Amino acid sequence: MSAAGPAPEPLMRMRLRMEQDVFVVRQLGREVARAAGMEQQDQTRLATALSEVGRVMLAAGHDAEVVFEAESNGVTRLRVTVTSPQPGNAAELRQQLGQVGRLVDTLEVGDGEPGTFVWMARRLPASAPRLTPERMDDIRAGLAQHVPGTPLDELSVQNQQLIVALNEVRAQRDDLARLNAELEETNRGVMALYNQLSQELEETNRGVVALYAELDEKSEQLRTVSEAKSRFLANVSHELRAPVTAVIGLARLLNDPGSEPLASEQRRQVELISSSAGDLLTLVNDLLDLAKAEAGRMDPELSDVDLRAVFAQLRGTLRPLATRPEVDFVVEEPSIPMLHTDEVLLTRVLRNLLTNAIKFTAEGEVRLTVRTVDDDIEFTVTDTGTGIPAELHERIFEEFYQVPGSRAITGKGTGLGLPYARRLAGILGGGLRVVASTPGEGTTFTLALPATTRS
Repeated sequence: MSAAGPAPEPLMRMRLRMEQDVFVVRQLGREVARAAGMEQQDQTRLATALSEVGRVMLAAGHDAEVVFEAESNGVTRLRVTVTSPQPGNAAELRQQLGQVGRLVDTLEVGDGEPGTFVWMARRLPASAPRLTPERMDDIRAGLAQHVPGTPLDELSVQNQQLIVALNEVRAQRDDLARLNAELEETNRGVMALYNQLSQELEETNRGVVALYAELDEKSEQLRTVSEAKSRFLANVSHELRAPVTAVIGLARLLNDPGSEPLASEQRRQVELISSSAGDLLTLVNDLLDLAKAEAGRMDPELSDVDLRAVFAQLRGTLRPLATRPEVDFVVEEPSIPMLHTDEVLLTRVLRNLLTNAIKFTAEGEVRLTVRTVDDDIEFTVTDTGTGIPAELHERIFEEFYQVPGSRAITGKGTGLGLPYARRLAGILGGGLRVVASTPGEGTTFTLALPATTRS
C-alpha cells in the first residue's frame, strides 16, 4: 500500500491574541471567502461566524490559531479551524456558539490535541472557479500582501453590509406584503367561486333528487305494466290452450282411418289446420312459460344433477330432429360429472339452444360441450348455421324479435325461446350470452352457471 501524500498547504494562518485581532480575522475571513469564489452574502456569513468564534475564544482568556484551508471531497468547501492550546469546556463553548452554526454548513466543537478546537466549513458555489494548485498559490500570494484595515474601516464595512441586508429585508417585506394582498384577493375569489359552486351543487342536487323521484315513479309504472303483461300473457295462454287443443284433436279425428273418408283436398286442408294449430299451441306454451318466468313463479329446485344423464337425454331426444345427413349432431361426454342445480330448468335451456341451432343449420355441425372456467361451469352450444350480425347479439333476447332475413331450415320460430332461456339462466344464478357469431359461418352460445360441483 502506498503512503498517503502530504496534507495540502493552508491558504492562510494567523494568531488571535487581542481584541483587535477579531477585526483582522473577520477581514481575512471575508477576503479568503471572496478569493475562493463565494458569493457576497456567504462571505459575510463566514466572516461573521469567524469573528464570533474569535470573540468567544478571547473572552475565555485563550489565545488561538486560525487556519484557512480548502478541501474537495466531491464538493469543494472552505474550512476554517480555530484552535486554542489551552484545554477548555467544549460543552459550554458549543452552547455559546449555538447560533453561529446557522451561518455555516458545518460547525464542530471539541477537546483534543493540542487543546480546544472549533471547526467550521462552508460550501463553495458550483459557479466558483476550480481550486487548482496554481490558483491556490495565487490566493496565498494575494492574502500575504493583504494589509488589514483599522477597526473603524471594518465597522464601516459592517455598516454597509447591514444597510444592504436591511434593504433586502425591506424588499422581502414589501414582496411579502404584496403576496399577502394577492393571496387575500385570491381567497376572496376562491370564496366567491366556492359559494357559486355550492349554489350550483345545491341546485344540481335538487335536480337529481327530482330525477330520482321521477325514475322511481317510472320504475313503479314499468313494474305495474310488466305485472299486467305477465298476467295478460298467462290468462290468454291459459284460455287459448283448451280451444287450440280441441282443434288439434278434431283434426286428428277427421284424419283417423276409422272416420268417414275425406277427399284429397279436404285431407290437405285438415292437415293444414292441424299444422297451424300445432304451431299456435307451441306459441301458447312458450307464452305461458315466459309469463311464469317473468312473474317469478319459478323457484329452482336445487339438487345434485348427473350431467352425463342430462347429456344422454338431450342426445336421445334431439337426434331425431337432426335428420339431415349434412349436419353432424354432437353432444360430447361431459368432463364434469355432477353439478348442483335445477335439472329441469337446465335441460330446458340446453334443449332450447340445441333446437335453435338445429333449426338454422343447413350443413356442418351442432355441438354441445361443458367445461370449467374460473368459478363457473360453462356450457357451450356451437353451430355452423346462418349466424347473427354483431349489432343484433343482444336484440335476439328481446321477446318476439327474429333476425331479419333468417329462415329456419326446419320448423318455425316464435321469437320467445331465447328470452325464455335467458330468464331461466338468471333463475339458476347464471347468464346466457352470444360469445361469437358471424353471418353465414355460425354462432356460439354460452350458459355460465356457478361452479357448485359434486365429484
